[in-house]
Amino acid sequence: MFTIGEFARLGRVSVRMLRHYDSIGLLPPASVDPHTGYRFYRADQLRRLNRVIALKELGLTLEQVRAIVDDAVDVAELRGMLRLRRSQLAEQLTADTARLTAVEARLRMIESEGRMTTQDVVLKEIAPARVAELTAVAPSYQGEDIGPVIQPLYPELFRRLAAAGITPTGPGIAWYEPADPGGDAVVVHAGVLVDAEPSAAPDVTVRDLPELRNAATIIHHGAMDDVEPSMQALARWIEENGYRTDGFAREVYLDYCPDTPEKGVTELQVAVYRD
Repeated sequence: MFTIGEFARLGRVSVRMLRHYDSIGLLPPASVDPHTGYRFYRADQLRRLNRVIALKELGLTLEQVRAIVDDAVDVAELRGMLRLRRSQLAEQLTADTARLTAVEARLRMIESEGRMTTQDVVLKEIAPARVAELTAVAPSYQGEDIGPVIQPLYPELFRRLAAAGITPTGPGIAWYEPADPGGDAVVVHAGVLVDAEPSAAPDVTVRDLPELRNAATIIHHGAMDDVEPSMQALARWIEENGYRTDGFAREVYLDYCPDTPEKGVTELQVAVYRD
């Protein structure tokens, strides 16, 4: 048999934890010296200890753990529970990582406030353009919702165009519109300039993007995750010059850098009007 210290090291837990498990009847020692009070454990008790730790990592209380191990959960059941928990933790990690990215982007926006001025904004007319596009729906217009939706659209769009023998004639253009009145969801349009007839690619929509008679525009340098300062400069210009807008911007990817988004160059175009 092993002393409590030896057993703790073999099980990779603390002596204090073993004493606590003993006090609540979760993992009592195999024997206790009646004179010294020293606890001793057998090697086969590691099996119960491993199950206790695994179930605790699932987020169960120690009372729940005791009920399960006393019911002699078999290896297959335990493996299934652990795999489910692993999947849940992976989903949580993905969600937390996305939230962290959004927070970092918002902090960068706050730090860069005031660096871009309304002098960078140009009012101009945007001519109509023929584009090939794919669409999808995002839960909202927020960057963290748009990114995962639009990013896979462009590789698929280029793949379908290549299969149809269509070569893009200009940069990619993305634009947005409400998916339903009064809701947050938006339709994401991922397009690229082409010189093709609507029937040229059966699994891609070829259409004419309408002109914008008055568009407030600004050149954004860097990743689209950091686009907020540029959008704020546009918003200030629109307000200062007495215009109105629906808030949706066309994004013209003048220099599209999917592998190094921080090197990207994008023109933001917001349709404006006066009442």
